[in-house]
Amino acid sequence: MKLHLTKICFLFGLLQFSSILIAQTPCEGNTADGFPCADYGIQDILTNAEMGTDFTNDSWGWTDPETGKEYAIIGVRNGTVFADISTPSDIVYLGKLPTHTTSSLWRDIKVSNNYAFIVSEAGGHGMQVFDLTRLRDVPNPPETFTEDAHYNQFGNAHNIVINENSANEDGVFAYAVGTSTFSGGAHFIDITDPLNPTPAGGYATNGYTHDAQVVTYNGPDPDYIGREIYIGSNLNIVAIADVTDKDNPTEIATMTYNGISDAHQGWFTEDHRFFILGDETDEIFSGFNTRTIIFDMEDLDNPTVHFEYFSTNPSTDHNGYVVGNTFYLASYRAGMRVIDISDIANQNINEIGFFDTVPNTNSVGTGGGVWNVYPFFESGNIILSDQNQGLVLVASNDVLSTESFENQLDVTMFPNPSSGIVTINTNTPVGQIAIYNTLGQVVHTTKSTTTDTQLDLTHLQTGLYFVKTANSTQKLILK
Repeated sequence: MKLHLTKICFLFGLLQFSSILIAQTPCEGNTADGFPCADYGIQDILTNAEMGTDFTNDSWGWTDPETGKEYAIIGVRNGTVFADISTPSDIVYLGKLPTHTTSSLWRDIKVSNNYAFIVSEAGGHGMQVFDLTRLRDVPNPPETFTEDAHYNQFGNAHNIVINENSANEDGVFAYAVGTSTFSGGAHFIDITDPLNPTPAGGYATNGYTHDAQVVTYNGPDPDYIGREIYIGSNLNIVAIADVTDKDNPTEIATMTYNGISDAHQGWFTEDHRFFILGDETDEIFSGFNTRTIIFDMEDLDNPTVHFEYFSTNPSTDHNGYVVGNTFYLASYRAGMRVIDISDIANQNINEIGFFDTVPNTNSVGTGGGVWNVYPFFESGNIILSDQNQGLVLVASNDVLSTESFENQLDVTMFPNPSSGIVTINTNTPVGQIAIYNTLGQVVHTTKSTTTDTQLDLTHLQTGLYFVKTANSTQKLILK
């Protein structure tokens, strides 16, 4: 099945095709550049050493709405790293925003309206605000960036949550959790004006929140349609609250489950019917394989445990996210696990792929391996933030394939991948040839009156391009 592929209409016409990405090393024979895998290959790695750190933690992403370029935002021990991944086979380290106070193992980032909002467990850190449009022009990377604004109404925070699809008429809000305020619950911040964040109350009813998700609810419970719903993973319970009215947030329900150890993080399915939760330490204390708990949220006032899913390996799970019918799980020493949830209503989900950044073990434990996975880029790029490896960029084999979009038997192009010298054979004179990059921009044109045309593309950067002739469009990989 195709996994999280997108269709993009290019400037050269109405041709539509799946997932534009640069192929590096597909997964073949359950390995890609020495990493164990299934149906997911590697694009590139930006190592901890290259980022000037010894530890990577959380991650998020940003797509520039003007250029379509994709950027990785990586939390590291001593700050926040920004990288241009628009040429996925050649990640560009643009620079780092240093931590506001001291270094920390915990740093978390979310994005809203072209700004990054960053918190940390570092004492006195507060919330940093960074204008992501500055990444469009970094003349001499890597640069040491400065924050554009700072919020100091709390010191350390474990996490930050933003409803990127907020429909709240009163503005856009961030939710810092695990602070010393509001009993560690949600600390509301009005970020409608990103450079002037202001306090907006909080929610302390159910105590400390480790992580959370906030959505504009559009699920099966008619009582809450259009409301801003908060689900907090609060270690010993999961708390559901209506936070639409920031002056009067109200509890809806709480959830628990058998063998609760550390209700760590969860994510709604896109129809808001089910909530998929990971308990970070249950594998450590109970000895079973990786467990994921699925709640039925048909009635938000009365949620129930729908079923539990157990992996085939014992690794400890961390953060997981849903895109369509796929659940992407950061599973520490077992890397990224990819789970088909299309039949979740019938209590049937199953692993369909993985990319393991720790080749020698899938053992239980939180030391080493993938901390977070960011699977939300429309292109199909997937960010893995690995504690020891750094930024690992992967994609499905569907994305990494060099197959043509159209099966044109009268047009052949070789070698592919190529080092820059490419031959096109056709049954008739080929005529106009145009080369497009992944942004739909023409980067090379030529005309040919023969059926055997050689192109010299050595002046182009490595990566994926699209070769368009009169009756064919094909992928070309330059390496």
